[in-house]
Amino acid sequence: MSTAIVYTEFGGPEVLTVADVEVPAPGPGEVTVRIEAVGVNPIDHKLRSGLRASDPIVEPRRLGSDAAGIVTAVGSEVEGFRVGDPVVVFGAAGTYASALTTSAAHVSPRPPQVSAAEGAALGIPVGTAYQTLRSLAVGADDTVLIHGGSGAVGQAAIQHAVLSGATVLATTSDRRADRVRALGAHPLPYGAAVVDDVRRMAPQGVTVAIDLAGTDDALQQSRELVADHRRIATLVRGKDAAALGIRAFSGGSPVPLTAQEQAWRAEAVPVTVALLTAGRFRIELGPRLPLAEAAEAHRLVAAGADGKIVLVP
Repeated sequence: MSTAIVYTEFGGPEVLTVADVEVPAPGPGEVTVRIEAVGVNPIDHKLRSGLRASDPIVEPRRLGSDAAGIVTAVGSEVEGFRVGDPVVVFGAAGTYASALTTSAAHVSPRPPQVSAAEGAALGIPVGTAYQTLRSLAVGADDTVLIHGGSGAVGQAAIQHAVLSGATVLATTSDRRADRVRALGAHPLPYGAAVVDDVRRMAPQGVTVAIDLAGTDDALQQSRELVADHRRIATLVRGKDAAALGIRAFSGGSPVPLTAQEQAWRAEAVPVTVALLTAGRFRIELGPRLPLAEAAEAHRLVAAGADGKIVLVP
């Protein structure tokens, strides 16, 4: 049995409850993981609240896609994993739990230099950031504007863009400007002056813009600053992208990710684990709460708490 967080109706954080669930033995191509840390992502509270559309609830619904833990059982046809291996779990279903059986395709080795909390913080943030940069073909000749640079996806996007050789500018609050600067980006305050600030700081022009803020200002500023609108992407306002002539990757987009984009998201985890191990990537950890306090974790995410929130079973 496993302790898991479930909900049976859409609503506020109070709809989350603790339940005992069966953990099936791993079948072919599967592993069972004892969860040590669970990454809490904004999409979790959006799905729970009904803000992001999903299928009707017909049975208790699980939450979460990112975690880290220890392999406790290995199914047939699985190569590269043994009982006792520390792993990162990404792109799985139902990670708000003390144990989980999932496809080995959703698991990546975790070296001792990467803590369980850091591993749980990787999946959605680094997968989204890395895939977006690859889809937009960001390289050393680019100047990238990131709207909303201090969140988990923004920080991952800054670091991977800087590692590609690009010049990066990122909007952020004054309170978070030092964090953005420490990751290698030039911080800019939010507001109407962004266009003028960017043109002053990057007279060579901006070639790529990534929207993580979701505001009308961010979208308008991106379209004004970037000549080639195919190199503008929103990760928040996906349903509006087509009408604006820009690109979207998830974030409510009706266009699903391609097989290549899905592959890049999976590739991002081992790539970033290697960078973490080498000391070339940083994760900002935030509040750490018991699994049973998932409702409070959702309140903190919705309020914009600093750092990655992690649940510990």
